[in-house]
Amino acid sequence: MHRRQESTDAVKVRTLPVQVAARLTRRIVDGEITGGRAPSELDISQEFGVSRVVARETLKILASLDIVDIAQGRRVMVRPQAEWDYLSPLLVEWLPEGHVDELLRELLQMRVLLEPELAAMAAATISDETLTRLRDELDRMADLEGDPEAYLEVDHEFHMEICRAANNRILDRIMYSARWLGTASRRITNEAPGSLRAATEAHTTIYAALAVRDPDAAREAMRTHVQRNSPILEAKEQRDKRGPVRGTGTRTER
Repeated sequence: MHRRQESTDAVKVRTLPVQVAARLTRRIVDGEITGGRAPSELDISQEFGVSRVVARETLKILASLDIVDIAQGRRVMVRPQAEWDYLSPLLVEWLPEGHVDELLRELLQMRVLLEPELAAMAAATISDETLTRLRDELDRMADLEGDPEAYLEVDHEFHMEICRAANNRILDRIMYSARWLGTASRRITNEAPGSLRAATEAHTTIYAALAVRDPDAAREAMRTHVQRNSPILEAKEQRDKRGPVRGTGTRTER
């Protein structure tokens, strides 16, 4: 029992710095922290009523995400937002919805650039074993079209199988590092009416091109599949820019 209590306390110690780091990140994004100077360890401790240890861990988290630089003399400076670690799952949770919309648009641009070429590379070298796994994942997709959350996991693995089949470790790690944003994007695109059925059909077309080892067909099938997400994400971004729509009663609808 004593060891379990220690484990619970350790989780609390780790999560409190994350909570404070999230608050500070939102302040920076909202323009509440200006002049390039971020709160110091002492500032954080006094404002949030936390220990210096928690304040120090908070700054370490922010520094690890390239949000701040801790200079000599413990001066803390805010880094340009363009340099933040946007592949971190923490930032996906912390950033305002409008900022996440922009990141998902940029993710789509990256996918359009990389994934068609990865599919073409995979078509030239793909093994029978990988094709068998892709076929199994297609069957699972068809069974999961009524379960968007489970579907997106299989969807992600289908794309990663193709990425691994391309035999490029650097591209593989780039795609893997973007998985958190990919999950956020799929949750949006999966909500569109008929989207999962259409996705299964698109994946089937990609698989067929890979099965006959046709790089050009695989490239085109992947490009068509990825680009079909563009209007869905654009519509979501426009809705967020317009803001909530107030109904006839007191309830606000999205």
